[in-house]
Amino acid sequence: MDQDNKKRFMERIEEKSENLPWYVVEYIDKRKRILSPASLLNYCHDYIIFFDWLIAEGFVKGTRKDVPLEVLEKLTRQQVEDFLSFLEFKLHNSDLTVNRKLSALKSLFHYLQNIAETSELEPYLYRNVMAKMELNNIKEDQETIANRMEGKILRGDEYELFRQFVAYDYGVQNQENKKLYNFHQKNCERDTAIVSLILGSGLRLSEVIGLDVDDIDFKKFTVRVIRKGNKEQFVYFSEQAMLDLKEYIAIRTERYQLEKNFKALFVAAPMGPKGTTRRLTARSVEKLVEKYATAFGKPALSVHKLRHSFATRYQMENNDIPKLRRQLGHTSVQTTMIYTHLTNTELQDAVKKMDQREKDE
Repeated sequence: MDQDNKKRFMERIEEKSENLPWYVVEYIDKRKRILSPASLLNYCHDYIIFFDWLIAEGFVKGTRKDVPLEVLEKLTRQQVEDFLSFLEFKLHNSDLTVNRKLSALKSLFHYLQNIAETSELEPYLYRNVMAKMELNNIKEDQETIANRMEGKILRGDEYELFRQFVAYDYGVQNQENKKLYNFHQKNCERDTAIVSLILGSGLRLSEVIGLDVDDIDFKKFTVRVIRKGNKEQFVYFSEQAMLDLKEYIAIRTERYQLEKNFKALFVAAPMGPKGTTRRLTARSVEKLVEKYATAFGKPALSVHKLRHSFATRYQMENNDIPKLRRQLGHTSVQTTMIYTHLTNTELQDAVKKMDQREKDE
């Protein structure tokens, strides 16, 4: 993540923190060296939901900033269960999302009990109810996840067909609609470069939008990214991605009316009275992929599924989990192992052969 983008994240974190209790602000400040700005911002959102719930349930009168430590210390397991039920049934959060928010609270309460201390060297909390709470048991195994993912990714010829669709066919398909056609003509090189880069590297959405022009090394076919945990890594990308990136960069400055020192790689068209150009946002990339995917006839395809598509293809052609794990930036090898299920066609072929033998007999 470049310094400008990081600065924007930190400004939003400070803005959210202003309305949280002092001990939460202290915790967030202490975690800035460890957690990425994106993770810290997510934590802020999670804490806002939690403290708003405490106020709505009558645990304290006033604002979020008024919630004292004593309220947290006296929370019971049942009350926390009620909050988790609120997340699931009122906010319609999935088990994974509930787990993430519970993990954020566990981290905060752990800090208050085991790390923070008063001037008298006493902990902020003596009792930590969150330590008693268990995360949801996600029942899906890797093969179930792989099977569910199977129909939502690109396979075989679809990789190049989708790239070609973004680059050319979408415009041809919408020639009669001047607005759509002109918008595609203006942005087709950029959009193709984005799709091609993800399909040719497996980068995360946050990593793509955080790229600067100087992060690309065309000689080594690598891109510099800041991965989870603020770790710098140089990730390889495909030759096709390189060609599409070069084509985009060749028109980027003039097409988007950029100053020569404008760092962001992927940018939005100038908007507003002053015609200000800005870095493309995550939501903008999500929307453009959704647009092309729907028109392509594969509406379930998303930015994340493009990453999965790369990983599936890589594992199919290389069968090397350790290298794929590094390429994707996975912390756990178990996450990467999903792709062994996606690419394991031998079992299916064996079953088909058994069926054929039965018919022959």
